[in-house]
Amino acid sequence: MVKLVCSLAFALIILSASIKCQSSFSPFLHAKNAGQPSKYGNKAISERCFCELEGSVNDCECNVAYVDSLNNNKIFPRITSLLTKNYFRFYKVHLFKKCPFWDDNEGKCSLKFCAVEECPADSLPDGLKHSNDTLKSSNRIFFGPLPKEEPCIPSKEDILGSINETISKAASESIATWIEYDAKTSSFCVVDEEPPEDQIYVDLIVNPERYTGYKGPDAHKIWKAIYEENCFKPSLEYSLFTDTRNMGDMCFEKRVFYRAVSGLHASINIHLSLKYLHSAAEVPGVLSDGINSLGNWGPNLEEFHRRFDPDRTNGHGPQWLRNLYFLYLLQLRALAKAAPFLENVDYYTGNAEEDYETKEAVRDILNIVKDFEYHFNESTMFSGGQQAVKLKEEFRLHFLNVSRIMDCVGCQKCRLWGKLQTQGLGTALKILFSGDFDSPDPTVFDLRSMRRTHFKLTRNEVVALFNAFGRLSDSIQALEVFKKLAVP
Repeated sequence: MVKLVCSLAFALIILSASIKCQSSFSPFLHAKNAGQPSKYGNKAISERCFCELEGSVNDCECNVAYVDSLNNNKIFPRITSLLTKNYFRFYKVHLFKKCPFWDDNEGKCSLKFCAVEECPADSLPDGLKHSNDTLKSSNRIFFGPLPKEEPCIPSKEDILGSINETISKAASESIATWIEYDAKTSSFCVVDEEPPEDQIYVDLIVNPERYTGYKGPDAHKIWKAIYEENCFKPSLEYSLFTDTRNMGDMCFEKRVFYRAVSGLHASINIHLSLKYLHSAAEVPGVLSDGINSLGNWGPNLEEFHRRFDPDRTNGHGPQWLRNLYFLYLLQLRALAKAAPFLENVDYYTGNAEEDYETKEAVRDILNIVKDFEYHFNESTMFSGGQQAVKLKEEFRLHFLNVSRIMDCVGCQKCRLWGKLQTQGLGTALKILFSGDFDSPDPTVFDLRSMRRTHFKLTRNEVVALFNAFGRLSDSIQALEVFKKLAVP
């Protein structure tokens, strides 16, 4: 009954918003009415684009202004600095997987700005060259080459009173299978499991997320598959897909899924508008074709309007921006929930001084995150017996499929950042909903209060988690840039 009332209340909020920002079209295509007289009279473009960025974020006990203040004054400068550290700038990825859903050969981007520069092995930090990539979690989390254990010679008494801990090879293989199964059934995104030679390390600073020129039907096909085939449908199906107009018809869990995907989409669109290719020059360089393409990247207000102006998006754009704030709060909560674990990671790269600085920087950010008053409350989700259990598994499988779609992206650099950000969000969902980080009191951030103490994260999951949150932080900060540019 409570959820029904909440859904009705949310629907009224959306209906009220639609009076200001009319909405009724596909979330992955732009409206065709650009250039026609505005439905919003003489309102300034800046007012139209940001008409929803005030008041409550909805589905959270927080308002937009509070998030702006927290992010722009505290989180953004810290996370930007943290992500330059060696532990977080190198990401291991398989960029050449075959698309599992359609033949993507024709959709490959041949533009030079789509290419990714692989990180040469000799430029990797020493700690990454020999890492097993598994981050062990107990009361103390360690990542890196495991310390050698000193052999011990047991006494006669020890031998007589000891437990036989040997197990057969078959039993060992079975246990390994069980562990692998448990890991997969708690994962919300596909993990690259190919042999090491098929994966590469990418320096994220050398390969920043920005506009590459990848667009058109192939790019739209990705988001079309995500929204039409993987987002949950509203109960009152007057549309083939979920959008800002009908998401109030869905239960809270399904609405969270849509808003998370929509927020990610909005964040990516902001990045592409913030670092837009205005012009390009070619000089001798380091890419395989002998050309190092130097472009003039910078904010493009017209591109931002094209993606978010309600006149050009049939009113959806401002609500998409609000969904960005929702996703920010969701991932902020994941960081807070996992803080007892993340504070104890060694962030090992082989450089003791930098590793210490990285660990202290992470703790500094997590202290701010834990002090935040208005965290997203995931404890109300998936409660209600077998139906809730079934819905939770559907939620997990839907997002797992979204992560698989990233292997269909034709632009190599777009694929890199798509895979990283979906893995980051998938890791956040894993933290929120796997049960491994649950505590009797969700406001207590104490490792001893956690339900389990043997949770595993890979280095890639930690790197993706922080980088994905960093992208959201960057997007919210970027809105201030566009607000200033939009003022006449």
